[in-house]
Amino acid sequence: MRVMAQMGMVMNLDKCIGCHTCSVTCKQAWTNRAGTEYVWFNNVETRPGQGYPRRHEDQTTWKGGWELGKRGNLKLKAGGRVSKLFGIFASPVQPQLSDYYEPWTYDYQTLIEAPLGDDFPVARPKSLITGENTKITWSANWDDNLGGTSELGHLDPIVEKIRRESEDVVKFELERTFMFYLPRICEHCLNPSCMASCPSGAIYKRAEDGIVLVDQDRCRGWRQCITGCPYKKIYFNHKSGKAEKCTFCYPRVEVGLPTVCSETCVGRLRYIGLFLYDADRVTEAAATPDEGDLYEAQLGLMLDPDDPAVIAQARADGIPDDWMDAARRSPVYALAKRYRVALPLHPEYRTMPMVWYVPPLSPIVDVLAGQGHDAEDRATLFGAIEALRIPVEYLAELFTAGRTDIITDVLRKLAAMRSYMRGVTLGRDGDASIPESVGMTEEAVYEMYRLMAIAKYDDRYVIPTAHVERAHELEELGCSLDFDEGPGMYESGPFGEASGRPAPVAVETFNALKQRQTSEAAPAGSDLRGRVNLLNWDGNGVPSGMFPPGTARVSAASGAALGADEAEGEAPQPPQTRAEAKQSREDS
Repeated sequence: MRVMAQMGMVMNLDKCIGCHTCSVTCKQAWTNRAGTEYVWFNNVETRPGQGYPRRHEDQTTWKGGWELGKRGNLKLKAGGRVSKLFGIFASPVQPQLSDYYEPWTYDYQTLIEAPLGDDFPVARPKSLITGENTKITWSANWDDNLGGTSELGHLDPIVEKIRRESEDVVKFELERTFMFYLPRICEHCLNPSCMASCPSGAIYKRAEDGIVLVDQDRCRGWRQCITGCPYKKIYFNHKSGKAEKCTFCYPRVEVGLPTVCSETCVGRLRYIGLFLYDADRVTEAAATPDEGDLYEAQLGLMLDPDDPAVIAQARADGIPDDWMDAARRSPVYALAKRYRVALPLHPEYRTMPMVWYVPPLSPIVDVLAGQGHDAEDRATLFGAIEALRIPVEYLAELFTAGRTDIITDVLRKLAAMRSYMRGVTLGRDGDASIPESVGMTEEAVYEMYRLMAIAKYDDRYVIPTAHVERAHELEELGCSLDFDEGPGMYESGPFGEASGRPAPVAVETFNALKQRQTSEAAPAGSDLRGRVNLLNWDGNGVPSGMFPPGTARVSAASGAALGADEAEGEAPQPPQTRAEAKQSREDS
């Protein structure tokens, strides 16, 4: 047994309202540069729907993930080195730009400068790739709220599959329409097929926390990682010629802060925590012959942080005690392993994904209430799980490789929690028969309720900080924001953006970042010149040159506007013009 730590995430789909705040904040933080217009590290899909990129789950076409060979060993579905060599310049199993969308802008100049006339000017869409006029026919959010489902719903790969098995399982008549939201990020898999597909060895999995990253210096833009990833969450930056992907916001995680998508989630549906797993058994679990057993095989990799044998081996493998404590308090471990209500996305891809989902129950409750039933009654809820709204078969194809019995068990646990807590909330004594009917105790149901319904910030995000003595292990070759000459970014290199210019995260940088992101005031004596501007200024301190000399400026620590002259007892000077301020800086 070799114990390793893995950061994981759980999303409670009952709470997702489809507001896309997570997508927008992630986009603003990580992919707001040239070449990444179509890139969404986080996106929220409406199900049923084709997803983003279009029909990404159709591995018959795209050949992502792993499959078992004739001898029962794992092999990439897209083929080995010879197959990749033949497809290295033109791969027929990669989504095309039309499967994402051709990024566009609008001809605002014509709109603004059009001469006076009888007709209103129109800003036509212009392709950001070719600069020519384009027609908008697809995007990352095209299926939003079942848009066009009556005509395109049958193109959902999962609907297509279960319809082949039973034509009447899924229908899109108005009275039987079902819908839920599915947020998606990189799965940061235990057995990542993107990493195995990369000819350059640029994709790697960090040993300290399991986050999968792309070494921008080593990436040569072969794009085989895009083919290998069955979730299609790696993107090609057409300007830098590099592959980019979700980084699990590792600069934030290292100092104990949650990812941007989790921090800004309106529904508070995301949980972040630590798994301990047996690294020696990952390949064995991924090679489980029956796809229906892959979920249990993956659960078997997750180690109990309270087990004395696991604790002893973890210490021998160098896992710090505070990380062990975080693993014991981990909400993702509790939801996935202890209560068994969180499920991995498409375990049949055999990548051992580490972003888990609690399947939705709410649509069932909504329909029952609308029909005049007691939607929280145990008998009503249990009887409706297999009959109403979201077909169990659809959820099973998403989360359990077709095992409907596992999905039913999870939904029954969620229904039992609702029914039991309804009685407690109304002041009645808890009905012990309700949790017993799903194999749980009253204490377990209550603890699960607290975690899923009313958990506080520190309960939802249990993130151990990186250790300073291990900072040399965290040296990265920069993140996606280090390109395109923007704020905090580097100059272009001769072979793409910032080629060959590593930006290591040293001990001093780690401490400075931690202090800036966790303190309310600027560090004493900190020099912010060249490091901060209005786009990434966090309000701590006033960088030199941000305000012209003599004008009022705001202190984030006190919230008061103080002028430099006022602080010395002198009358404030009138604001300078831009030219005067520039001349003043040159003179000084």
